[in-house]
Amino acid sequence: MVTKNHEGPDGLDGPGGSGPDRPDEPGRPDEPDRPEGPGGPEPQAGVIPPRRTGSAFLLAQLGAHAAAQFAQRISELDLTPPQAGLLRLVAWNPGQSQQAIARQLGTPASRLVLLVDGLEERGLIERRRNPADRRHHALYLTGEGTQFMRELGRLGAAHEDDMTDGLTVGERATLNDLLSRLADRQGLTTGVHPGYRRT
Repeated sequence: MVTKNHEGPDGLDGPGGSGPDRPDEPGRPDEPDRPEGPGGPEPQAGVIPPRRTGSAFLLAQLGAHAAAQFAQRISELDLTPPQAGLLRLVAWNPGQSQQAIARQLGTPASRLVLLVDGLEERGLIERRRNPADRRHHALYLTGEGTQFMRELGRLGAAHEDDMTDGLTVGERATLNDLLSRLADRQGLTTGVHPGYRRT
């Protein structure tokens, strides 16, 4: 009695034509199955996956770059970043005493006096006797200082645009919100650069 092989519709062995030479057959020697990890297919042997830079490093990298670019930008006004920061604080809240500003900045009072002296000599800020405590001086912008702040604001806006170039308006707002939350979480004072705390 002769037994006939059962052939599939394409003439290959088996009821469904699942012979070893079928192109879509799993486990072919020239196309082995590749296990997938939780994040998708595992990389091929010998291929090093790209490294992802940590957020803390990116913040430090961008912060150092932004500080250097800002210092270079305002140098055309013959101004340093600490002087710019002091002018901004005086503009935001005029009438503060030197002692109060020093505490806010976390900087030694002796260093703040040098900054104030330099800006006062340029006619940008002025010391006035504090009416509540005549032992202390309150700081105010002069008329020239107010005009100067407009130019500083123009440079600051250009710096902001350059540093967030490539982001949409919505992405810039989201980035600002996220960075503000992180700064608050770390206990940083709004508008005060940690560099002031260096002696």
